[in-house]
Amino acid sequence: MEKDYGDITSVIYDEMYGKSDEPLAHYRAVSETISNMPHEELLQRQQAADLSFLHQGITFTVYGREEGTEKIFPYDLIPRIITGDEWNTIERGLKQRITALNHFLHDIYHEGKILNDGIVPHELVFTCKYYRREMRGVDVPKGIYISVVGTDLVRISDGSFAVLEDNLRVPSGVSYMLANRQVMKRVFPRLFGNYGVRPIENYGQQLLTTLRALAPREDREPNIVLLTPGVFNSAYFEHTFLARQMGIELVEGRDLLVHDNVVYMRTTAGLRRVDVIYRRLDDDFIDPLAFRPDSQLGVPGLFNAYRSGNVALANAIGTGIADDKALYAYVPKIIKYYLDEEPILQNIQTYLLDDDSNRKYVLENLDKLVVKAVGESGGYGMLIGPHSTREEQAKFKDLINENPRNYIAQPTLALSTAPCLIENEITSRHVDLRPYILYGDEISIVAGGLTRVALKKGSLVVNSSQGGGSKDTWVL
Repeated sequence: MEKDYGDITSVIYDEMYGKSDEPLAHYRAVSETISNMPHEELLQRQQAADLSFLHQGITFTVYGREEGTEKIFPYDLIPRIITGDEWNTIERGLKQRITALNHFLHDIYHEGKILNDGIVPHELVFTCKYYRREMRGVDVPKGIYISVVGTDLVRISDGSFAVLEDNLRVPSGVSYMLANRQVMKRVFPRLFGNYGVRPIENYGQQLLTTLRALAPREDREPNIVLLTPGVFNSAYFEHTFLARQMGIELVEGRDLLVHDNVVYMRTTAGLRRVDVIYRRLDDDFIDPLAFRPDSQLGVPGLFNAYRSGNVALANAIGTGIADDKALYAYVPKIIKYYLDEEPILQNIQTYLLDDDSNRKYVLENLDKLVVKAVGESGGYGMLIGPHSTREEQAKFKDLINENPRNYIAQPTLALSTAPCLIENEITSRHVDLRPYILYGDEISIVAGGLTRVALKKGSLVVNSSQGGGSKDTWVL
């Protein structure tokens, strides 16, 4: 299989080739299989994969498209491979990072030592829209704020992995990781079986074990539910998928009620107490009595039940401050402060725009940088400088000047590329990696993650909500 970068420069790290013209040792069998397979057979296998996703109803919502919003999740059948040694570094780095961020969340909602010591500015925390003053002094079950995390990693030009951002509120995509593996086993059974790939199928049970560990009462089997905004949510397929995997009830806000600060689920046999809620609902909508009064999705009184210690939420309310893109710049200092360790996984250089000199530099170099709104996700609220128009740059200049705290800037990264089957041809596309971390009695990370692919040629936007796709991730 020939290496084809199109208009992508050779400084970009290629997942299959590294920096050479020959496939890396761990990619050789994949390369030989793809190269020796008749093109028609390759296309037939891709079609078989697409049909499998169609029949399973594996979809994602793509907003802003006139032809419709509900799309079959785009899947590329050429796997992305990570060696065992590389994964061991990723695993250690993510455990370190999540441990430190959990300490940080407990601290800022209790003593505030890191703020008083001047490591993280007070105003950075208190001006974040995800900081919840209502959580001050609230003790969460087991002291665990972030039970389910999806951290976005990128491989940069030297071949190392770096953290692009942390997703600590309601990270999505794990169902697509699991579905990708199921399809891969059917499409390339012999190739997969010969590779010695670490399993990921136990994720559902690991997630259930994590949620059980949060139960406020240990004298009985906890009743755990998954709270969804409903069928119109873009990740509703994932909510149903995970509830089925764990064997727990999928509920909406109207299925729950609170009495005497205890949460109950309505059933045909009467009310049943709920101990743990895996919520896929943002803070704003979770309780109309505590947050947005116009929310029709949440449960009135839920926050009081939570504050009373009668129910556990995964993730805790108020965790969004720790994935604010401005706070991200301080994570290396947060790791050093709480753990007295140097970060195992590096950050990307980040310019905070409420600093005058940073803002001046960024405004003068918008055509070279990536600008992001600190509270947005899904690839929204971004300017990718090299791919932007002067009109778009002028718009972002005004937005930055109007509210500098709301934006950060980073260099335009040379994201690694991987071979993909695009429009019946094998070519390279940019990828990232979202591993999934679970924090219960201990921290566990399923061996792999969701490799997201920027399907459009030259694009750096991998988000599924904007038309990106994914591929199976093999950890050897």
